[in-house]
Amino acid sequence: MADNGAPQVEEDPAAAFLAQQESEIAGIENDSDGFGASEVITFFWFQCANLATSPNESNGPTDSYAAIAQVDHQRQEPESLRKWREEQQARLEALDSASKTAEEEWRAKAKKELEDWHVHQNEQMEKNKVNNSGTEWERVARLCDFNPKTNKQAKDVSRMRSVLISLKQTPLVR
Repeated sequence: MADNGAPQVEEDPAAAFLAQQESEIAGIENDSDGFGASEVITFFWFQCANLATSPNESNGPTDSYAAIAQVDHQRQEPESLRKWREEQQARLEALDSASKTAEEEWRAKAKKELEDWHVHQNEQMEKNKVNNSGTEWERVARLCDFNPKTNKQAKDVSRMRSVLISLKQTPLVR
């Protein structure tokens, strides 16, 4: 309450600011050069006044872009631009889906080729193991003399010869 007994009226700072700006604009309007700028300024300040006194913003934090966003909503983009943007969006989505499909196909193909390569590689290694085990003993046998006639001056290697012949015929299983 004020000293004189009347209840004190709280003044809204935003409303006071807008009133001050409107009075300044009124002074500028008198100096208008006829280009219509005063109507734009009046419209803008009117929009700001509407935003400042809206109940949503008086209860919470204000959005500094709200005034510009509202003007943006009022000024719609041309139909041709909107149509092009929608077509472009649809075209990009189609390209993205085609790209993802192609990528999945490539991954599946690469996985199958890798599995086929591993199968082929394992088959080759098994064939090489079978072939190499026989050739290994053939190389050893070439180094040994399997002639049954022995030289009297040489050591008796008949037992070693028989072991090598048996290994050549039936190689060890690994």
